[in-house]
Amino acid sequence: MAISEAFFERVDAGRFLATEYTRGPWDPGSQHAGPPAALLGRAVEEREGARSDMRIARITYEILRPVPIGPLEVTTSVLRAGRGTEVVEAALAPAGAAPVMLARALRIRVAGEAVPGVAPGPQLPPPGEVGPTPFFPVPWETGYHSAMETRFTEGAFVSLGPGTCWMRMKVALVAGEETRPLDRVLVAADSGNGISSVMDFGRYVFVNGDLTVHLHRHPVGEWACVEASTSVDAGGIGLADARLHDEKGPIGRSAQSLFVAPRS
Repeated sequence: MAISEAFFERVDAGRFLATEYTRGPWDPGSQHAGPPAALLGRAVEEREGARSDMRIARITYEILRPVPIGPLEVTTSVLRAGRGTEVVEAALAPAGAAPVMLARALRIRVAGEAVPGVAPGPQLPPPGEVGPTPFFPVPWETGYHSAMETRFTEGAFVSLGPGTCWMRMKVALVAGEETRPLDRVLVAADSGNGISSVMDFGRYVFVNGDLTVHLHRHPVGEWACVEASTSVDAGGIGLADARLHDEKGPIGRSAQSLFVAPRS
């Protein structure tokens, strides 16, 4: 049976069906955390009563357990509402079950008055200057790896060490709905550990239990770039740290805490 050209299909206002394009590299029944991260980010921004004069400055995800491919429910709640900031929580759960992923977002009011802008760094080589780069070998045909276009300006998925990778979604986040620049950044940000892997994928797992994304500028365009490096302690705890870019320049940072262990 053909699947939608999207990561998710909307069932109703708060319910979604994950497609095979969400499948990650670790388990055939579990999602890559990028698509559900983007879904929760969209829920924060689109919840009923959301203020249009605020945008996400920081969003932290707790991945409580593997996110299954199947029916899912999204709920949101406001934890703190202030004049200049608010904190919103979103939860993702299989139908009738406990949440498998939580997001807590800090939204900051966009200033109406002009403030000086500060350019934090140079632009990277644009994605048009480099060719497509394949993912590391994945034992199934359809998944996150087939739904994303990737172009490295430094490193590669099959090379160990730091990497810089432009990423573009080839399918929509939600079938029949507009894909937004914030969706594209949040789908890509969870790939920092794969882009900058320092361990052989065939011999080790290096999965993240969380993801934090800071954005000082709202992203634009179809491409998001993850400029990542990974550090791992001999005790099996790692950190993937990344600068995030769009085609206009730097937009923020992301970080993932990693569980690292030999494959059994």
